[in-house]
Amino acid sequence: MKRKHLLPLFLVIQIIFIKTLAFFPETVERFYSNGVFVYISKTERFLLGSIPFSVGDFLYALLIIYVLISIWKTRKTWRNKWKDNLLNVLSGFSIFYFLFHLLWATNYYRIPLFEKMTIQREYTDADLYAFTEKLIIKTNEVQFAITQNKNQKVLNPYSQDSIFKMTQNGYDNLAKEHSFFRYEIPSRKKSLFSLPLTYMGFGGYLNPFTNESQVNYKLPMYGFPNVICHEMAHQIGYASESECNFIGFLACIKNKDLYFQYAAYSSALRYCLGNVAMKNEEKFKAYKPTINPGIIKNFRESELFWKQYDTFIDKGFHAFYDQYLKANQQQDGLDSYSKFIDLLINYYKEKELR
Repeated sequence: MKRKHLLPLFLVIQIIFIKTLAFFPETVERFYSNGVFVYISKTERFLLGSIPFSVGDFLYALLIIYVLISIWKTRKTWRNKWKDNLLNVLSGFSIFYFLFHLLWATNYYRIPLFEKMTIQREYTDADLYAFTEKLIIKTNEVQFAITQNKNQKVLNPYSQDSIFKMTQNGYDNLAKEHSFFRYEIPSRKKSLFSLPLTYMGFGGYLNPFTNESQVNYKLPMYGFPNVICHEMAHQIGYASESECNFIGFLACIKNKDLYFQYAAYSSALRYCLGNVAMKNEEKFKAYKPTINPGIIKNFRESELFWKQYDTFIDKGFHAFYDQYLKANQQQDGLDSYSKFIDLLINYYKEKELR
């Protein structure tokens, strides 16, 4: 066999291995998520966490430049040497695929959180309405505690760098209840690609190769803490978007700071109201007047922010990301973000919020 065929063949072997591994979540949980990955992630965060800029974004920029140069250099051989060019592309993707799964993505195949925490998956419409009502009361309470005026929107007074540091308090408190959510050795960065991320419709992402949590620094500040806590959940080995929304929510409301609590409660409330609106329009209309006007103003702030960047770009990337999620154990695609409501409703069925 020629050397140029080795990496493409290795890619096929990897795909078969990963698809097989999906049938053994307990093995992934024990040996990868709670074994190999722990050492890899902590080492990466130790080496890169203190660097003030996003190393992962810088590497992505270099990769993009390299790919563009390679495409330009091979433009005249696209037809007559298409087999060699295709093998080169597959070889590069084989390396990418290997590192992607070795360094982080195998976490997609671990035991689902609802099993790990023995949380029910299903809920009734009555459960949704009861939780939404509970959430409205709590969000109103925190909004008023911050502003002393139910008509005033929440303005987060902290700098983004301060918020990065303050996230640790919530995770420390959360780990006292659930040790598997322990977060150590911080590596939280403002993304160098925040403007492109905004046009793509994303609030942040985890770099799977450097284990840095990247946050879009252009986001409305009232929800900024919740986005960071979501990305930090990815860093400790949770790949599912719904699970990271759930963990991020818990880490925010366990934080002693009211602005963190408000970021989580208001975000969860928006998701719940969206679910209520789909199931019962009259119920949604009845809930709206019970929400403090200041909270509604924050919701509109977010809507106006994203609307100004609403182009074909975000629709294209959302379609791509939807397929990416479906290919990685998240059958609901982008809708999986809202599935954390399933976890919240059942987790808090017998508990008070906080």
